[in-house]
Order: sequence, then structure tokens, then C-alpha cells
Amino acid sequence: MKTHEDRVKRTFGKRAATYTTSKAHADPVSLEKIRALASPKPEWTVLDIATGTGHLALALAPHVARVVGIDLTPEMLAEAEKLKAQYKMPHVEFRTGDVHGLPFDACSFDLVTCRRAPHHFSDIKKALQEIHRVLKPDRCVVIEDRSIPEDDFVDETMNKLDLLHDMSHVREYRPSEWRSLLLEAGFLVEMLELSAEHRPLTSLTMNVDARNVKKIKAIISKLTRQQKELMNIRDVNGQPYINHWFVQIKAKKA
Repeated sequence: MKTHEDRVKRTFGKRAATYTTSKAHADPVSLEKIRALASPKPEWTVLDIATGTGHLALALAPHVARVVGIDLTPEMLAEAEKLKAQYKMPHVEFRTGDVHGLPFDACSFDLVTCRRAPHHFSDIKKALQEIHRVLKPDRCVVIEDRSIPEDDFVDETMNKLDLLHDMSHVREYRPSEWRSLLLEAGFLVEMLELSAEHRPLTSLTMNVDARNVKKIKAIISKLTRQQKELMNIRDVNGQPYINHWFVQIKAKKA
């Protein structure tokens, strides 16, 4: 029987090369915001979870002693190795690993980062417990991920759309859920901020099979004017756009 992690590997294995050149994932402004929030030190050892093709790990590397990037998907890690060679970062190591069972001793890392991945984790509570375990005392995890505002309709609709966009999607969590999950895992939340990006509707239909594209368009077409306003769905230069919400988090191991 195929597991959720098998679906993740299959989905991202097919898309690996596109993540290497993805403007959103390679965006230097976004990467710099995470680096600034993390405030890395030259002597630190850093773990980047669900590193993908390594954009964040490589952005952090010039500021620390060592970075380990883990990912479930071999094709992603192969792309990350290419970027590592291009940027000449020998103190970055990429290896296979699963956040639900991190292959590291307790208290191994000065910083853990995770960018745009927790909404794919099959067990977010277990993932946060593992992150807490491998962090050194009083050190932080920095997370950036898809999120939703505190609204039942937006929550249900956006998660439904994103599941149709990517069948490895599990859930985008509200800020209130993130606070509860982090506290339960033993973290003190130092910063949690919700923001939105207005993106073309094609961001939800790109690389999606025709049947699910049809379902996505059907959901959008049935929304009332008020519901579209809640999701900021409107035409921009003749093209429909929709909000994508993101959360940035810094939390300390208590």
C-alpha cells in the first residue's frame, strides 16, 4: 500500500527540475527575509527540512559553519547537488530524510528551518516533536509555509483547492492552530505573522491534470461575490487572481 510519503515523492520527483528555476522558490528577497529572521551565527550548524532543491540551505550557508538539508525525494536532492556545485558550497550536505523520524541525535542543531513544506506533512505534531528533539536548548525553528486566515469559509475552500492542485497536500494551518501546535510541542512563539500574495489563478491549475483543473474552475465559478471578496478573487489586466496566504514563524525550544 502506498503511503502519503510515497505520494509526496512521486509528486515532487516529477517536478524537481522546475523547482530549481522556480522564481518563487529562488526569490532572493524571500530567502533574505528568512535569513534575517533566523539571525544565524558563523559557528552554527543548521538543519533545513524538506530542503527541496536547496535554495534556502544554500542561502544560509555563507552565514554558518555547516548546513544539512534533508528531503524525501531523490530527484530534488539531485537538483540540490547541482546548485551546491554551482555555488561552491562544500560545507552544505544534502541527504535523504523524513521529518517524522529525523536521523539525528538530540540537541544536534543550532537552527532548524523549514520553508513551504509543513502543509505536506502527514503528522504535523510528530514533525514538530522531532524538530524540538534535534534542536539545542534555547535555539529556534524558523518556518515559512502556506496558511489561511481565521475564516471557516476561506479555510475550507483554500484547502480544497490546494488538494486538487496537489494530492500530496494535507492542510494549511491557521495562525491560531500554529500557536497551539508549537506550544504543545514545547516551543515558545517569538514571532508569527500572516501575509498574503495575490497570484494568478493559473498558480492553482499549473501542472494539474485536466480533471482536477475542471474541478478547481467549477469551485471558483460557484462562489458568490462576497465569497470571492473573502478570497480576493478579481481580474488583474483581464486575468483572474486569487490570494495565497503565508505564515512566517520563529519559535524557541523551551
